[in-house]
Amino acid sequence: MVKHADAILKLSLAAAALMAGAGVGFYYGIYLPAQDIRAQSQAMTEHVDVVRQQSDALAEKARREKIAQNAYADCVSGAELTYKNHWTAACRAQSAADEAAYEDCADDWFSTEAGCRRKHPIRPERGCALTTRMAERLVEERRDARRQCDAALQAAQQS
Repeated sequence: MVKHADAILKLSLAAAALMAGAGVGFYYGIYLPAQDIRAQSQAMTEHVDVVRQQSDALAEKARREKIAQNAYADCVSGAELTYKNHWTAACRAQSAADEAAYEDCADDWFSTEAGCRRKHPIRPERGCALTTRMAERLVEERRDARRQCDAALQAAQQS
């Protein structure tokens, strides 16, 4: 048995060295590279998530910017439309007043039609010349409306 003990001991030591080598080989050859690959894939996933979040944030910012620009264009368009409507309304009021004055003159027994036309010319209902005071008031209203549009655009861009 002692004869065989030396061979068994050698075989046991060889098996132990082989198993230790296999363990070290497995650790360095398979386990650590797999950990590196796992860490790299996790880092890559995190990077992709960060890039996606940045892309989404940029897309959201661009969407808000477009909404703000559209709202600004609508606001300026509304200011212009209000200005033109007020100008036209003032022209209509002047034309109606001119027409009423002409009618009053024409109803007078001592006036002629040509004389009434000279005294009370009827201004057009659209595109008339307003008094300087009225025109300046309408222009100032339009400027105020545009300033409000500018302020709303800046507020939307800052948020």
